Amino acid sequence: MTGTVYLVGAGPGAADLLTLRAARLLAEADVVLHDALVSDEVLALAPQAKLYNVGKRANRPSVDQRFICRLLVRMGLRHAIVVRLKGGDPHLFGRATEELEACRAAGVPVVTVPGISAAFAAASALRASLTSRGVSRSVTFVTPSRGAACPPDMHWAEAAAAAETAIIYMGALQAEAVRDALIARGVPPSRPVALVESASGKGERIIRGDLANLPNLVTQLGDGPAIMIVGEAIAGARAILKEASAA
Repeated sequence: MTGTVYLVGAGPGAADLLTLRAARLLAEADVVLHDALVSDEVLALAPQAKLYNVGKRANRPSVDQRFICRLLVRMGLRHAIVVRLKGGDPHLFGRATEELEACRAAGVPVVTVPGISAAFAAASALRASLTSRGVSRSVTFVTPSRGAACPPDMHWAEAAAAAETAIIYMGALQAEAVRDALIARGVPPSRPVALVESASGKGERIIRGDLANLPNLVTQLGDGPAIMIVGEAIAGARAILKEASAA
C-alpha cells in the first residue's frame, strides 16, 4: 500500500496554536516523525501513532537528513497517514524541499500543512508589530546557520542589515559574529534587540538590549530555542509591557 505523507507545521510549541487540520491529522496518523523541539503537549494529540524522534539540535548528535528522507519514504509506502511534524512552519528553515522531493521521487503522495512560525509567536510575546507603521515597512527572515557541506557566505547579513526588522533564526551560538556582521554593514550598535526563548511555551523568556551587547544577552539564555529580533519596531513594545505589568 502507498499512503500519504503530510509535512505538518507544529507551530512554536503551544498545542493550541496548531491549525485544526494539523490536529486532525495527528489524531488520525499511523506514524509521526517529529522534530526534537516539538512539545510533549503536541505529541499527546497522536496517542495512537508510532513516534519517531528525528530531530536536530545545534552542536548535538542529530539524525542525518538523508536518513530522515529514506525513513519518510519507507513509512509512506507502508502506512496510510504519515505525519512529518516540523517545528514552526515546514517552509521556513524546515528542510521541506529535501523531504518533498524524496517523496515525489518515490511516488509517495505528499502534502504540506502550514504552521505558525516561531517569529510570530515571539512578536506576540513582545506585544510588538514587526511592521509598526512609520517605523518598519520591511521584515526579513534569515539564519547564519548553514549545512556542514555548504560554503560560508554573508548573504544573510546583507539581507538582515537592509531590512528595518530582522528576524534571525538559529543565531544564538554565533551571537558575536552576528553582531559584528550587522554593524559592519551599517546597522547602528544601539539598534534594539530582543531574544525570545521558547516562544509560546512554558519556559518562555524575553531578554532585551541593543545590538552592541548581543553576545552578553545570549549568555542569559537557557536551553530553549531562541529567536532574535533586531529593529526599532520592537522598541515601542517596552512601554506596553511595562503598562501591562503595572495593571
